[in-house]
Amino acid sequence: MSDIESRIEEELDRRDSAPGEERITEHELAGGLSGYLLGFGLAILLTIASFLAAQTDLIYQPAVISALVVLAIAQMGVHLVFFLHLTTGPDNTNNVLALAFGVLIVALVVIGSVWIMAHLSVNMAPMSAHQAEMMP
Repeated sequence: MSDIESRIEEELDRRDSAPGEERITEHELAGGLSGYLLGFGLAILLTIASFLAAQTDLIYQPAVISALVVLAIAQMGVHLVFFLHLTTGPDNTNNVLALAFGVLIVALVVIGSVWIMAHLSVNMAPMSAHQAEMMP
């Protein structure tokens, strides 16, 4: 079968798919067993780099937290691309929107919780001298 015939057959197959159905071919970076192995290798390397950054003096000490944040974001990117197959293709619009909505909800819960905990002292009644004596 020629290259043109295989492309035509692939296009016919794509027309027969459900909306949002994603087909990852073996030729894509994240496709097939080689894509999973590449993602696994990158995840292992990023994990090792995180442990090295945290437990050694290879990185300037005040910059360790920044390095860990960068490595964590890279780790999330590897997982999204290689294991969840989240790409920027037109078929992934709903997946990207669902991910963005999930991130928004988690951010609202975390920021709201931190805001509430930071302002708890404002709503606390002042402690009397008798109560202060009873404290251990």
